[in-house]
This record gives sequence, C-alpha cells and structure tokens, in this order.
Amino acid sequence: MANEENNLGKGLLIGFLTGAAVGSIIALLFAPKSGKELREDIKNKSQDFIEDADKYISNAKDKASQLINEGKKKSEKLVADTKEKVETLLNEAEKILSEAKDKAGNVVSTGKEKIEKEGERLKTALKAGMEAYKTEKEA
Repeated sequence: MANEENNLGKGLLIGFLTGAAVGSIIALLFAPKSGKELREDIKNKSQDFIEDADKYISNAKDKASQLINEGKKKSEKLVADTKEKVETLLNEAEKILSEAKDKAGNVVSTGKEKIEKEGERLKTALKAGMEAYKTEKEA
C-alpha cells in the first residue's frame, strides 16, 4: 500500500512538472513579446525546468540510496537475529539429545542389573531344583 502511495506521489509530481512546463510555454507563446525576447524566455524557462528535473532526479537518487541502505541494515539485522535464534535452538536440541542419551544409558544399565539379578535367581532356582530332583531320585 505504501508502494502505491509512493507511485501516486511520483505520478502527481511528474504530472505537475509537465503541466507547469506546458503551461509556461503556452503562456510565453501568447505573451506580447518580440521573437528574440520570446526565445530568450523559452530558453530560460527550459533551463529552469531542466534544473528542476535534475533536482528531482537527484532527490530521487538520494531517497533510493537511503531506502537501499535501510533495507540492507534491516536485512543484516534480520540475518543476525535468525543466526542467533538458530544457535539457541541448536544448543537446546544438543542439550535435549544429551539428556536423552543419559536417560537411555541409565535405563540400559538398570535393565542389565535387573536381568543379571533375575539370571542369578534363575540359576539358583535351577540348582535347587536339580538337587531336589537328585535327592528324590536317590531316595
């Protein structure tokens, strides 16, 4: 929307300058002056319009440069902010992964301990069962 307003302003300014130039030339042509004076006036007015156009172009270039510089600054800031957020997210992801590895390691070691205990209980029960069988068989 701002772009449309900017284009509208430019169009109005160009239209105003063009209208002023045409109006001035018509006024000079209908003014009661000699040919030499008229040519001199037309020359002076055309120089004035050329100077005005040069000023307008110079101002437009300055504003364009300012807008480009502002855009560069904003994009650089946006890139820097994005990099910072990405680094933060990566650090958090590494932390979560590390915690997950630690928890998984703890679960695995706890599981091993339980399996070893149950294995020992099973061996003990098997030995007791074998001995009971031998005792029953001998008796």
